[in-house]
Amino acid sequence: MEILRVQDLTKDFGGIRALQHVNFKIKRGQIKALIGPNGAGKTTLFNIINGFLPSTHGKVFFEGEEITNLKPYIVSRKGIGRTFQTPQVILDMSILENIMVGFYLETKSEFVVSGLKTKGTIQEEKRIKEKSLEILDFLNVEKEPLSLAKNLPFAHMRLLEIGRAIATNSKLLLLDEPSAGLNISEREQLGKVFKKIRDSGVTIFFIEHDMDLVMDISDEIIVLNYGEKIAENTPSQIRRDEKVVSSYLGY
Repeated sequence: MEILRVQDLTKDFGGIRALQHVNFKIKRGQIKALIGPNGAGKTTLFNIINGFLPSTHGKVFFEGEEITNLKPYIVSRKGIGRTFQTPQVILDMSILENIMVGFYLETKSEFVVSGLKTKGTIQEEKRIKEKSLEILDFLNVEKEPLSLAKNLPFAHMRLLEIGRAIATNSKLLLLDEPSAGLNISEREQLGKVFKKIRDSGVTIFFIEHDMDLVMDISDEIIVLNYGEKIAENTPSQIRRDEKVVSSYLGY
């Protein structure tokens, strides 16, 4: 059963066409990769899916509901989480607080009301802390949750941002180059985390340049080139696709 469908998506920036008539589906429970040369339109596609950019033409459907051009916070509330090429960790907040920020999208109490520390908000804060600690444990992030996020190793900052996206109650994660800046060992660990997240019931759609990681963990791969989808298939088929090899893989 599909969780996301992109239909005839096109994006123009003035006279430049960044995406042209892109179509694809993502099945629930998949790990699906999006690859292609720099400037192929990968991040632009993500930005349209989660509402950061309007589409010029075409539609986006999530769980059968059209979400084209909805505001990012509405898309997030519907169950699509997002990370970015550069980790957006709040450095001067604790590790735990960074995860808790994600949960505030689903809280019944607003920030101002929460400051009053009523019985309801105290109970809600306790619940959020417990769930945040569960995510940190699930991702095996730094064991001192009250320490500042800026003291984390870079690889754990990546995981922390993924954890905050999970905390928004995401059913689908859009991860933009999650292995950037990681060494081989850290990328291998990230691959294991992806499979663990998928096995927990969350679908993953990720942009990536590390082909070893892509080929190892992806169920399917989409290839963009100059804003056009040139292939969509399993890793084994993508390896043998002449158009993909000539335009991107180069072997």
